[in-house]
Amino acid sequence: MQNLMAGKRGLIMGVANQKSIAYGIAENLKKAGAEFALSYAGETLKKRVDPIATELGCPLVFECDVTSDEAIEAAVKEVEKEFGKIDFIVHAIAFADKSGLGGKYYNATRAGFAQAMDISCYSFTAICEKFAPIMNENGSIITLSYLGAERVVPNYNLMGVVKAALEASVKYLACDMGDRGIRVNSISAGPIKTLAASGIGEFRKVLNYNEANAPLKRNVDQDEVGRTAVALLSDLTTGITGENIHVDAGFHVMAMSKDLAVTAE
Repeated sequence: MQNLMAGKRGLIMGVANQKSIAYGIAENLKKAGAEFALSYAGETLKKRVDPIATELGCPLVFECDVTSDEAIEAAVKEVEKEFGKIDFIVHAIAFADKSGLGGKYYNATRAGFAQAMDISCYSFTAICEKFAPIMNENGSIITLSYLGAERVVPNYNLMGVVKAALEASVKYLACDMGDRGIRVNSISAGPIKTLAASGIGEFRKVLNYNEANAPLKRNVDQDEVGRTAVALLSDLTTGITGENIHVDAGFHVMAMSKDLAVTAE
């Protein structure tokens, strides 16, 4: 993938630490020759993101509260000042209060639902709209989803509903931005031990079940998701938009456990 992204510039939003999926994407984009800025949410994450920015040689690192249109507009100005126009955006932002990630889904509060939808779904729409004027034609934008958007995953609850809305948004945004050749896609990554995943109850069981039942008999890692992201952001995939690409060792195709014995009578 060396030089696959040479000359391309963009923005990665949501790198939390070196175990995050966004870091795997950033690392692979760097290897492919891309130049990019990093944004983070809140001072708590700044101390984690600054060393990553130094490691990857990012010329611009800034805070962006994606619940604020004014903050996103300010981010557009910062990125435009640094790069002029950009070629890609990676949206790796999601949040739901822990109360919405366990027990019954219907116990999610109205306030918690609105917050999760705003941060995890609407922010993607807002970012596409605000950044569109400074994106080059034939650019590419991606976001991150999970199988819980398509099927019930215990303890994923509220986030599954929000990710379903996000995947629907990808389709509509692909239509909206297609007249400029800008592609919009999502990656549905398999379970990976990240900071975000730590908030999901019994996540170790999810990892074990995925590994035991995926066609490839294993889980995926940040690097595999990162390489897929580079492909979607590069000119290798100029004919792909509005898609949700599964990077989960094939787990999404399984309807039953591989170990389930079926005997014909």
